[in-house]
Amino acid sequence: MRLLVVGRLSGQLATAVKMAMAHGAKVQHVERGDQATEQLRRGQGADLLMVDYRVDIAALISANENERIHVPVVACGVDADATDAANAIRAGAKEFIPLPPEADLIAAVLSAVADDERPMISADPSMKHVIQLADQVARSEASILITGESGVGKEVMARYLHAGSKRSERPFISVNCAAIPDNLLESELFGHEKGAFTGAMARRIGKFEEADGGTLLLDEISEMDVRLQAKLLRAIQERVIDRVGGNKPVPVNIRIIATSNRDLAKSVAEGSFREDLLYRLNVVNLRLPALRERPGDIAVLADHFVKKYAAANGVPVRPISAEARRALTTHRWAGNVRELENAMHRAVLLAIGPEIDVEAIRLPDGQPLNAGGGAPAYDAGPAGRAAHVADVVTRSHVGQTVAQMEKTLILDTLSHCLGNRTHAANILGISIRTLRNKLNEYADEGTSIPAPQSGIAASGYAA
Repeated sequence: MRLLVVGRLSGQLATAVKMAMAHGAKVQHVERGDQATEQLRRGQGADLLMVDYRVDIAALISANENERIHVPVVACGVDADATDAANAIRAGAKEFIPLPPEADLIAAVLSAVADDERPMISADPSMKHVIQLADQVARSEASILITGESGVGKEVMARYLHAGSKRSERPFISVNCAAIPDNLLESELFGHEKGAFTGAMARRIGKFEEADGGTLLLDEISEMDVRLQAKLLRAIQERVIDRVGGNKPVPVNIRIIATSNRDLAKSVAEGSFREDLLYRLNVVNLRLPALRERPGDIAVLADHFVKKYAAANGVPVRPISAEARRALTTHRWAGNVRELENAMHRAVLLAIGPEIDVEAIRLPDGQPLNAGGGAPAYDAGPAGRAAHVADVVTRSHVGQTVAQMEKTLILDTLSHCLGNRTHAANILGISIRTLRNKLNEYADEGTSIPAPQSGIAASGYAA
């Protein structure tokens, strides 16, 4: 983890820095907020900012956001009282660390804010086969395309590849191509020169240069505009990039890993993805099976998430009951590992007995998993279940217009995804831009839009 410390490096802050380094953090230091923004702008990235509470935290965060730099901030300080801590949190800090520091607190904050603990966990033969292939190619320089449904753990696999590569000591930089508007993605990837466009007040180093020597993950590459794909192809082929507004090629030395939850061959046929770019990216393809295709992973992942979120929330680690394990293994998990992780996070918080029972494992709408107990009021066979669901859905939609049904479907799906726009768009089969336009339209009508629930929905297993 890369830690940027902002403030005067007093004795107590220096001690906190040493503790962070002892937990594996790579630390850089500046004294002022504007120096921190400038360092981030130059491509000397950070996963976390540790800022003295006497620095203007709100101004620092605002300056970073103006540059589209989003790095979490934790505040710290000596002799800070409750008001100082509250003001730092209101200014945008995620946490406050009182100094002199405690080693356990430093470790907990670094883990909770950076969420760096993303191990590759598997017991199912189908997933173990993919991991074996990943081990074979990790130390190569080949570009790798990781495919699979949303939530199966594509970014986790990308980090696993980087950790096993010859570039593991260099940066791992991730860009979500679906989350950044087309008119900003070029600058985000390749950087820009001062004055390149309105608002470009200084040179900005892009993700290609920030990842120099390491690995660049292009997440959801299928969402990239076809015109930008041509510039990406040149960068991969020639290992040089052109900053927006620049007149001199910049050499880069990176390994490309890309992910997609779409069929890129179909996208090529439809004209929305370049065939030559697909060939460049797809030197090796790692297809991650859906969680329902690797049932042997469900129990071990559930146990891992219980331990993770019990530690994060300061509650005892409760074992999962036998009935709950049966319910977990029979559930379809349409949202894959991400859905399982969110369910187990809720279960850790809701469990009240000595075990995590099936009642504590809830779906996003608050309903418990079907534990298999009790006879349903309809034929339990596949045809009976399908007829029952169809009848319920039909009755609930009678009398609605198509626009009303579309709105209900979009909002219900967004709620199911705990506000995650990218995940919802993938499930709905629409682009993230179309989803944003619809949500803006509903908001203008006065409709409440589910906000991303980062405390629960944040997942190391994001697609």
